[in-house]
Amino acid sequence: MLIVRGRAGGTELSGTVYERGEQPPSFRGAPDEDAAYVWICDEFYEVDSGGSVQVIDGRTVHLAFESPMPRGFDTRDQALEGAKEHVRTQFARIGVDPADVELEVETET
Repeated sequence: MLIVRGRAGGTELSGTVYERGEQPPSFRGAPDEDAAYVWICDEFYEVDSGGSVQVIDGRTVHLAFESPMPRGFDTRDQALEGAKEHVRTQFARIGVDPADVELEVETET
């Protein structure tokens, strides 16, 4: 299991890459069980009011969360690149420049 974490604006987001042989959580919309690597992470976007409140770069942001959209990949490199892109995209959706996101990959045992 790999944890992909992005940090920017005083907050962080992390998701999980399940590797070959590991059992990712199963739920509606999960990728094909035959996928060698499965990425699962929250998805969110900024809303005008309500939602979950976060302070990002000193700015109050209201977040609405979507159901995680698991994605399957054939290779570890594809999974990690897809995971990093996903994390950068989530930050961009709340006004953070994707280039400012510091990424880290951690192996969980």
